[in-house]
Amino acid sequence: MADHAIIVVGASMGGVEALTTLAAGLPPDLPAAVFVVLHTTARPSFLPDILRRAGNLPVAEVSDGGVIQAGRIYVAPAGHHLLVARAHMHVVEGSRENGFRPAIDPLFRSAARAYGRRAIGVVLSGMLDDGTAGLLTIKARGGLAVVQDPAEALAPSMPKSALAYVAVDYTVSLAEMGPLLARLAAKATRRTMEDGDMETAPEFGAERPFDEINDHVGIPTRFSCPECNGVLSELREGTLLRFRCQIGHTYSPQSVLAAQTAATQRALSSAVTAVNERGILLRRLALEADERQDHLASRRFEARARDAEERLSQMNHLLYAAHASLEDSEEGAMDEPA
Repeated sequence: MADHAIIVVGASMGGVEALTTLAAGLPPDLPAAVFVVLHTTARPSFLPDILRRAGNLPVAEVSDGGVIQAGRIYVAPAGHHLLVARAHMHVVEGSRENGFRPAIDPLFRSAARAYGRRAIGVVLSGMLDDGTAGLLTIKARGGLAVVQDPAEALAPSMPKSALAYVAVDYTVSLAEMGPLLARLAAKATRRTMEDGDMETAPEFGAERPFDEINDHVGIPTRFSCPECNGVLSELREGTLLRFRCQIGHTYSPQSVLAAQTAATQRALSSAVTAVNERGILLRRLALEADERQDHLASRRFEARARDAEERLSQMNHLLYAAHASLEDSEEGAMDEPA
């Protein structure tokens, strides 16, 4: 059984720059495997090539069932969650978390389950509060929590959220993080070699991928899942509130708010398009009736067209307000902890 440490890293907005700097600071003899989740929609992922050029470690996209080797960086593939087990890595589709797949929290939870106190969780730049719940799990299993200094993060919300809810062990700049992680990994490896494998209880003995999430049923709410419209239930992880539907879509408070606002914006956009097209059609029918000398029908179509245009103006105001609300929630996430 592998006795090296494992470093799991989560990043979102501003994460490419942060990960590039982090990779450059990791030594070639790092006694740990590094797993990275970056929230992205790119297919295939562009990140392995970027990190390979930036640093000293081999970088590869994760292959399902592959053997974990120390001194390597593994990147989650687009469209799949990344989970780790003892000595092996796995990719699964699964339900989106906070609107993403891959998502940060599933990786963190599986690392906490499989590696216990040899797991080191790292939260880098990103919007909203992704990674906080997973970092809580790592700490609960005896692992370490490392967070990028929010003052230097392009999007400081994720680091701020982690600091607000988790007893973070180290808050450092990216320039300091590579050497720090090398020291922490070496210490965890030495401790394992000296004391033996202490994580022998069943809850730490996972040789298969295990995505541990709060197993409580939760308290049903009146809110619907922004993705599938199923009922959301409230879950508590310490002081952290989360939401999950029966299918498994999981949200943090900021993420569910942003997702609901975006869903409202999409619905209003569709309605605006429909009303706008109705007004155009009514104007066309009024013109056609006028050409036929059917002035009564023409006036009726004109009146209905004016009504549609008035409704369109009102709906455009609502759409603008929804768009502003979404921007405000994102900007607030940049400034406030989750």
